[in-house]
Amino acid sequence: MIVDETKVGADWICDYVVLGQSVLEAEAKALLGVAKHLNNSLKAAIDIILNHKGKVVVSGIGKSGYVAQKIASTFCSTGTPAVFLHPGEAMHGDLGIYSPGDPTIFISKSGTTVELVRLIPILREFSSPIIAILSNVNSPLAENADVVLNATVPAEADPLKIVPTSSTLAAMGIGDVLASCLMKAKSFKEDDFMRFHPGGQLGRNLGYMVKDVMHKTSKVAVLDLNTTLLEAVVAMTKAPHGAACIVQEGQLRGIVTDGDIRRQLLNNKDFSKVLAKDVMTKNPICIRPTASLGEAVRLMEDRPSQISVLPVVGEQGNLMGLLRIHDIYQPQLG
Repeated sequence: MIVDETKVGADWICDYVVLGQSVLEAEAKALLGVAKHLNNSLKAAIDIILNHKGKVVVSGIGKSGYVAQKIASTFCSTGTPAVFLHPGEAMHGDLGIYSPGDPTIFISKSGTTVELVRLIPILREFSSPIIAILSNVNSPLAENADVVLNATVPAEADPLKIVPTSSTLAAMGIGDVLASCLMKAKSFKEDDFMRFHPGGQLGRNLGYMVKDVMHKTSKVAVLDLNTTLLEAVVAMTKAPHGAACIVQEGQLRGIVTDGDIRRQLLNNKDFSKVLAKDVMTKNPICIRPTASLGEAVRLMEDRPSQISVLPVVGEQGNLMGLLRIHDIYQPQLG
């Protein structure tokens, strides 16, 4: 629930959890309000950007400047070339970044930011359409912009109600809206995102296939149906990947995991008498070698009971290898 300041008074500083909840709830409420502000101006902004083959210039100062940098970065990674322009540096040579017709996105809470207002007549000389993301739609920037996107929030979320919190979140949210709409308009796909984002875990999940990081059958514990559990333990110790694959005539029949071994220990089973086929998981969840690592992550983690190993099989059910969740996050290529 939202903090009642009249009751909390000076004690607010002692209850960080309550304060933290009030901040997040206030910001969430602000975002919901901004969502209701969206109207035909959004389409007008999208059309301006889509109808220009060049880049988008995003500008703001202070906290709005950091938001502008984030928006420009998001645009670039989702197929819309964009650059950040510091409005102060713009007056000292950085206007050279413009090509005729490059749209400009201004970020400002007040709509009166002097550094942005003084750029307007100059940008008209560059034939730059101006899109303004503002919390004050009755302001000089609003009056002079070609399109205004309303980012008005009822109040900031901090205890003093003056620190850019809800307002910066609202502006960033509208930036995400623009990027998402542009992605849809351009039919931007995962393969496109991967081309612009080859690094990091996102790049690995999209750019690499299971076959690039899996352990091939020659390095996996591969057992037949009549292997004893004791023999399985020995094989899994020699090939410590967390599981042994049970096969018959090259076809995967089941999998025995470290967890299966531990459960048998709790039941005081004689490992020399228990067969692997008696404790294996039959018809386990598998994956194709040509699947992306992202698909593997979803298959392993987006489920009520997460799994840490996946047998890799061909189209005919033939075992080709084993993939661990560890291999996805720290792939050993080559």
